[in-house]
Amino acid sequence: MANIKTAISIEKPIFEQMNLLAKNLKVSRSRLFAMAAEEFIQRHKNRQLLEALNKAYSDLSEPETIDEKMRLKHYKIVKDQW
Repeated sequence: MANIKTAISIEKPIFEQMNLLAKNLKVSRSRLFAMAAEEFIQRHKNRQLLEALNKAYSDLSEPETIDEKMRLKHYKIVKDQW
């Protein structure tokens, strides 16, 4: 995939944290920013999907959202394991 160069402006403390993290992870700053953007995009897509699922199931008689149902089911599965 082709790379595109771009310039961004960020606050100095964020830049310094990203610079340190890039060094700790042994990746370039460019790669770290790309990784951060990819993760942000994926989280946004996941949120959109969850909202679409909640909307699709909103006509059910139960007021709970899909994520609330999932949390409740997960809790029931793991509650006796602790």
